[in-house]
Amino acid sequence: MSLELGWPQVIVLLVAAQRLAELVYAQANTRRLLAEGAVEHGAGRYPLLVGLHAAWLVALFLLVPAKAAVSWPLIAVFVLLQAARLWVIASLGRYWTTRVVTLPDAPLVRHGPYRWVKHPNYLVVVAEIAVLPLAFGAWELALGFSLVNAALLADRIRTEERALAPRRDLTQPPT
Repeated sequence: MSLELGWPQVIVLLVAAQRLAELVYAQANTRRLLAEGAVEHGAGRYPLLVGLHAAWLVALFLLVPAKAAVSWPLIAVFVLLQAARLWVIASLGRYWTTRVVTLPDAPLVRHGPYRWVKHPNYLVVVAEIAVLPLAFGAWELALGFSLVNAALLADRIRTEERALAPRRDLTQPPT
């Protein structure tokens, strides 16, 4: 079996490399926060999110034909979503993780996109999971992974809201 690489596979490999770099950064932040007394919430469900994102990338890589037409305007939207993702990461800085980890006495971040939206990263993820497959004409993958993601994110947001509730009165004013 030979695997032909086209633009879809090259783009997916670039996204996978980005995600791996983010995981390294997130793991370093998680270790440091836990060492400072942070608490992780919903750890048992974390592998489901990792599995979803890995399966999404593998499905795109393997199921999208190498010669599939690429919608470059949708790729441009995806690139803008990556800029939004980096804005979220930069705004949270040392507090950004891929897990629900909360440091009890730390005030909530209220700058960057958090000035306007409680969970901007989740909005970005919802859009990414739909936009990238659509850029390759893979609407079935966009729909299927979006539905699974919606279910997992609903649970994740409930978990995060419960974890952050005690810190709501420690919020920093917008800067």
